Amino acid sequence: MDPQADSSISFLPHLEAKIRQTHNLARLLTKYAEQLLEEYVQQQGDPFGMPGFSPPRLSLAGLSGPSPSHAGLPLSERLRLDAAALGALPALLDAVRRHQAELNPRSPRLQRSLEEAARQARALGAAVETVLAALGSAARGPGPEHSATTALSTANSAASIFSAKVLGLQVCGLYGEWVNRTEGDLSQLVHGGVA
Repeated sequence: MDPQADSSISFLPHLEAKIRQTHNLARLLTKYAEQLLEEYVQQQGDPFGMPGFSPPRLSLAGLSGPSPSHAGLPLSERLRLDAAALGALPALLDAVRRHQAELNPRSPRLQRSLEEAARQARALGAAVETVLAALGSAARGPGPEHSATTALSTANSAASIFSAKVLGLQVCGLYGEWVNRTEGDLSQLVHGGVA
């Protein structure tokens, strides 16, 4: 019997288990992301929680939401994009947490939720990179964390406070979008098989 063939057979159940574990983590984090967004909106005051409020879309250097063409890409490329976005999110979530510590010092629960979301994004990103490596598709390296945090630095004027809140809302939304997209991409691996 060929030893390499034997090792690949024993590797397959481990890979399938890792994919399922990563998918389950992503599924769990989609619920946490929804809760984070709700909690964030509640803490910002008006007009954030008002029906029909549509905040301006501000530019975030280094990260945007999944593009409509994302679904048309090969699965390994989508997972690479997922891992890169998840790699950029912790720095953004940390910056939002620091802003919230200044803007809403009486909401330590939100600050803890933002800190936890940053840890969760790191963990999911690392798990996706592990799946990619096991599939023979390496991730493209670290995300643009340094440029992402610069986008969130603001002065202490009334306009910049509103902008900081809008950027925080956008970051929380992006966290949810990318976790959701990652869960969907991993779901295809789980239901479509490893091959």
